[in-house]
Amino acid sequence: MNTTISSELMAEAVGLIPGGVNSPVRAFGGVGGTPRFMARGQGAWMWDVDGNRYLDCVGSWGPLILGHAYPAVVKAAQAAVADGSSFGAPTEAEVSFAREIVEWVPSVEMVRLVNSGTEAVLSAIRLARGFTGRDKLVKFEGCYHGHVDALLASAGSGLATFGLPSSPGVTKAAAADTLLVPYNDAAAVEKVFAEYGSEIAAVIVEPVAGNMGTVLPEPGFLETLRDLCTRSGAMLILDEVMTGFRVAAGGAQALLGITPDITTMGKIIGGGFPLAAYGGRRDVMNCVSPAGPVYQAGTLSGNPVAVAAGRAQLAAMKAHPDAYAFLDSAGERAEAALLSSARAAGVPVTVNRCGSMLTCFFTNQPVTDFASAKQSDTARYATFFHAMLDRGVYLPPSQFEAFFLSLAHGDEEMSFFEAACKSSMAALTREAS
Repeated sequence: MNTTISSELMAEAVGLIPGGVNSPVRAFGGVGGTPRFMARGQGAWMWDVDGNRYLDCVGSWGPLILGHAYPAVVKAAQAAVADGSSFGAPTEAEVSFAREIVEWVPSVEMVRLVNSGTEAVLSAIRLARGFTGRDKLVKFEGCYHGHVDALLASAGSGLATFGLPSSPGVTKAAAADTLLVPYNDAAAVEKVFAEYGSEIAAVIVEPVAGNMGTVLPEPGFLETLRDLCTRSGAMLILDEVMTGFRVAAGGAQALLGITPDITTMGKIIGGGFPLAAYGGRRDVMNCVSPAGPVYQAGTLSGNPVAVAAGRAQLAAMKAHPDAYAFLDSAGERAEAALLSSARAAGVPVTVNRCGSMLTCFFTNQPVTDFASAKQSDTARYATFFHAMLDRGVYLPPSQFEAFFLSLAHGDEEMSFFEAACKSSMAALTREAS
């Protein structure tokens, strides 16, 4: 596979952009080799600057649930930008979009649009602290909620890949009110609440974790969080930036039957554009400025082009009669391909999946938290990643990330995935011998 132009671009980029990329995991630090510079995408496929074609199993890290360049989304964005790229004033589309989000997500009575998942989380935490008058925040090891200072006390995703428990530049004071607990450890959360319950403003959690790889909540875990928050007067924040509109129409909260006080959303609601949101109960959201004293603002919040794309994407999802069954079927085929290929090759793997979101961990042990995720053989994952890349399948360039499939991953695409997977797993065995 020729990667000459990608290599030349990376050589230039490292002198202009830190690490040559604008988000760390893109640098291939967790798998080695040369990052592919992408030129275009269509459906489930994308092409790099050297003309190589890949089956995309990353989907821009989740937003592209319809696939690349979905015609209705493209048309909506083009029409919106033709009328103006930004106004810094309210638009009718924002009101319509807010109404649609409220209709999709049962726990959300009011919503504020922002520009990124990080901004949504930052704002949700400030709101929870402002509403409760408390300072402490409970966070789970391995859950990543954006590059918010207080939440980089421990993190997954790229930070896990690079072996950094936190980031330089985050002060001790910024992280001092963050209480770290292992994911899926209900007893540990109960202990934290027994000691600090009256000081805890909020618990923030990915209802299905995605940034230590896909890790599902064990039975009773989220219910325990909901009960502890209710009894102590703390806010339960569900970070559904990944899971919102992906694992079910109403997000993981609808799928799992958990009602949060505040929800953060992103990725899919932007249709591939920079857009996110946070929302929740009316009494809580009415504390946000200008309705209340908790300040949050943004020049490009509610950007008309991003809103148009997001509305078009949600409309297409709603119009699809079997969207979530289709997505689950694609995820099921990917899971089965990974497991059967690994079994045939004698390679130990564990696959965790929630609908069209999944991770193949190179370990023979169950993965239920960050500690067990870190037992994975990251070197073997890197070898598998490159074997799949050479066969035209683009996977997350990190063991600690999720695959995201789309409605464009039909029978032809999944057959291509299955064949590449079988060949790549067999190649691992040959290389080991």
